[in-house]
Amino acid sequence: MNPEQLKQNVAQAALAYFNDYDMVVGIGTGSTVNQLIDLLPQVKNRIEAVVSSSEESTQRLESHGFNVKELNQTGDLSLYIDGADECDAHNRLIKGGGGALTREKIIAAASKQFICIVDASKQVDVLGKFPLPIEVLPMARSFVARQMVKLGGQPIYREGFITDNGNQIIDIHNLKILDPVELENTINQIPGVVTNGLFAQRKADVTLIAQRDGSIVKQ
Repeated sequence: MNPEQLKQNVAQAALAYFNDYDMVVGIGTGSTVNQLIDLLPQVKNRIEAVVSSSEESTQRLESHGFNVKELNQTGDLSLYIDGADECDAHNRLIKGGGGALTREKIIAAASKQFICIVDASKQVDVLGKFPLPIEVLPMARSFVARQMVKLGGQPIYREGFITDNGNQIIDIHNLKILDPVELENTINQIPGVVTNGLFAQRKADVTLIAQRDGSIVKQ
């Protein structure tokens, strides 16, 4: 199967988690999530409102007629579905390749169940092959980069990119993340960091993984 078919397969599998009525759900960002959004009309009668992690996803959801609300209006969410750039065997993730990591992390924290949808190419034994994104306040970018060098990473500024929150991103290459929870906490303590793309403290509850033969593995 080609990559787009794999994304569509795992998005279709995620529809099974819309198993109640009047659900207020969180929807993430990215190419796999775009496949999910295009399938959501199949379960539209179960969804009261959606909280979106990016302006791009909001526009796509609204184009399908969904009621998109701010998290401040909804309280906790019953379900959050999003993709990932990397996933280990413990459902700990690296996210943020699309730049929406801060809103994604907030929505994940506010959700009772977090379902991650990926294809098998995103599975790794040790997180860190994919560069770790860090959202930073603009004035702190160089300072945070210097701190990441001390932690063994190679920071590269994501030029020309501004997050939906008005901040900047540095991508940290060459990390071998043996303790994702500890590193997530350490980075978040650096002044000027908004958040980083490690989802280890609030990891996925379930990861659905599309295999190359078309099957779906639940982890």
